[in-house]
Amino acid sequence: MAEEEYSDRPWGNYTVLSGDAPDHKVKRIVVHPGKRLSLQYHAKRAEHWFVVAGTAQVTLDGTVTELTPGQAVDIPLHAAHRVANCGDTDVVFIEVQHGTYFGEDDIVRLEDDFGRAGHDEGAAQ
Repeated sequence: MAEEEYSDRPWGNYTVLSGDAPDHKVKRIVVHPGKRLSLQYHAKRAEHWFVVAGTAQVTLDGTVTELTPGQAVDIPLHAAHRVANCGDTDVVFIEVQHGTYFGEDDIVRLEDDFGRAGHDEGAAQ
């Protein structure tokens, strides 16, 4: 079995649990208290988020919803989305990506707390 891919981010971290399939990728994502991911969308993949710990504040095309452990949300292709942690413990969720491409450069940031808006995370520029 291949070694898991782990990456620290300004908002927390992620671990790729399954990344070598042609039609999907699975990540475990941790968002630290008071942090949130970029408001973003993807052109080549949709996502399914399943919350396992904490209370996730999910923004999906302008609608904000709170998800607790055991709840899930589907993120359609091209939908503007983000997850925030307004609580005092880590939010942990499993992200299943499905589509035609799963690179980190399929991220278009609309807003970002860390000065990365408009930049693709993995793009070689």
